[in-house]
This record gives sequence, C-alpha cells and structure tokens, in this order.
Amino acid sequence: MKLRRHLRLGVGSGGRNDGRRIISLLHFTRSDQGAVRLPIIIAGGAAALFFMSLVAIPLFFGANNLFQNMSGANCTDTSGAGSQPQQSSDANGIPSNYLELYKKAGQQYGIPWNVLAGIGWVETHHGQLKAPGVSSGENYAHAGGPMQFIPGTWAQFGVDGNGDGKKSRYDPADAIPAAARYLKHNGAPQKMRSAIFMYNHLVSYVNNVLSWAKKYASGNFDVVQANGPSCSDVNGAPVAPSAVAAKVIAYEKAQIGKPYVYGATGPNSFDCSGLTMSAYKSAGVTIPRLSDDQYWWGALVPRGQEQPGDLVFFEYLPGHTGPGHVGTVYNPQKGIMIVAPHTGDVVKYQNYKTYPGGAVGFTRPTAHNGHNGPTKRL
Repeated sequence: MKLRRHLRLGVGSGGRNDGRRIISLLHFTRSDQGAVRLPIIIAGGAAALFFMSLVAIPLFFGANNLFQNMSGANCTDTSGAGSQPQQSSDANGIPSNYLELYKKAGQQYGIPWNVLAGIGWVETHHGQLKAPGVSSGENYAHAGGPMQFIPGTWAQFGVDGNGDGKKSRYDPADAIPAAARYLKHNGAPQKMRSAIFMYNHLVSYVNNVLSWAKKYASGNFDVVQANGPSCSDVNGAPVAPSAVAAKVIAYEKAQIGKPYVYGATGPNSFDCSGLTMSAYKSAGVTIPRLSDDQYWWGALVPRGQEQPGDLVFFEYLPGHTGPGHVGTVYNPQKGIMIVAPHTGDVVKYQNYKTYPGGAVGFTRPTAHNGHNGPTKRL
C-alpha cells in the first residue's frame, strides 16, 4: 500500500509522531559470499555510514526492544494466535457498543478482541475523547474517527461493517473491523507486534496498546510474534530421501542457535557455506568450501522438485563466479531451509520462498559433476 499511518497524533503515553521520519535500517553486513574476502572500505563511504548511524542508532534500539528474539532460531507456535480471551473486570469500563464491536471484529478477522480494544483506548478512549478528528473532522495529522485512520489508509482498508451501504471512519461499526483488517494485512495475529507497529511506528505505542490489551483480558494473555517460521511449517517435514540427506539434516538441526561468523566452519560458529560443507562432511560427502563452487558442484534440481538435503542458492551478482549465499532445504512443501544467514544472526530455520530476490536455484550434491563446468540437470 502506498499510504500508511506514519504521521499521527497520539493519546497518553502511546503518542503520535507527526512529522517523524521513519528510517529503515539497512543491513551493512554482507551475506556469506563463500570465501573470506575482505572488502575495501572507502573513507567517504565510511564517513557516510557513520553519519547515518548517528540518526539510525536510536531507532535501532527501539526496534530491537520491539522485535526481541528476532533471530527466531526455533519455531513459534502460532496455533493460538487468534484466540479470543475472556474479558476482565477492567473491560467493564468499555462502552457496551464498542465492546460488542471489538469482539465481533476479533472473531471475524482472527484478531484477539482485546488488542483492538487496546488500540481503541490509546487512540480515542473508545471514541469518548473530546478532541479534533474523533467524532468529525481530522486532527493535524489528517487522522479521523475512533480508530484514527488517515484518508489514504481508509480508502484501502475501510469496511462497511454494519451493512448500511456506507464506509465511514467515524462510525465505530465500520472503523473497528477496518482496524482488524489493517492489522491482519500487516501480519496479525501471527506477528502481532509487527502489525501494531505498522499502525503507529513507535515502540512505546505498541507497548501501551498491549498493556491495555492485557488489562482487558482475564487471566494470562500474551500476543504471538513469529519472527521465524511457525511450528506448523517446521514440524512434519518430509522424510529425507536418502541416508546422506538424513545425516545432513540431523547435523544442521543440531547447530541451530549457533552464531554466524564470517569464514567459520564450526563447530561453534558457521557462515552459510561453512555450515553446508560441514553438514555434508558429517555424512561422508566432500563438497567445495565456497558457495559459488558448491553451486557448480551439484546437479541442478528443477524448481519445485527440491528435496530435504538439497542446497538452495541466492544472490548471484554480476562479476561473481556463482551465488553468494546458500542454505539447505528442510521442508520443501513449506519452503523452509536451515541456514546461517549473516553477521549478527544465528543458524536457524528460514523461508526460502520469501527470501528477498528469490532463489537462484537448487542443487543436489550427491549427484555432483565433480568439476566446475556447467552443472548438469537431474
């Protein structure tokens, strides 16, 4: 979507941040390019990066608090992410019509109703706040209605919740399900913190919303934030097609959680091709050390026919002899691989079907060429 709620005025400690420029941190750590090849740092580029760090570091630490355990070495159980908790005595303070709408929208979109109620309180005190842009008009950030939508976002996610033929961001019957729809679009309920962060790009806002959500729920309540694959994606992977593939998978699963270190081949840390080489070595198969050489070594597997134990490659850049990044297929049905991603991360499960830029291709080392010429097809 082109318009998002980046500029908004807030209530209480949740806050809005009109005019705030949201800065995305770029990964300045390179993916494993197979070999330990030290880049040349140009003084001007280093100075520019230093200047950018002065701006980005405060946001980095805030985002780090939001997405804690971002490495996601193990799977996340998302089966109960959309559960609807019982209400607590604090929920009695919610206007009855709003409470009913929160619960209805929660059921319809699979969003815990109390999270919607948390947003409703932080935004406008469930429509009761006497301020511009709540019951009519807009605030200075152009947000309007009880759930505070700006026009562009409302045009894309507005809902006719009461079936009256109109979509009004000032009508809670429309605005509340629209908020649920917007959260779902941004990854809720499996990535609830990420979705709330997209509603307002402030960590304090996310924490404030979830604080109220917890107050409104009876008993223990925690949202799900799946930064890696869900357990339903990881569990039940197809049986490895050979004894070698089974040993490779078993070896790599035993390394999950160990840190990525550029140039490392184990046993305490790995880079991407160091992990795949060591895994195949554990199964009695010798493959080249570098990711680009590994690509030319194995027989090419047609896309969609990959199996557990096959290698999946990424980042074939101009001027390189082969792909610069590699992982091992774990669950081809779900697109899950085991991989050592990059500096600052750990060996973990990751989805190769959603990897930026997509996969270059798949190879099967056990059906190798034994030379560095054009790889054969299976």
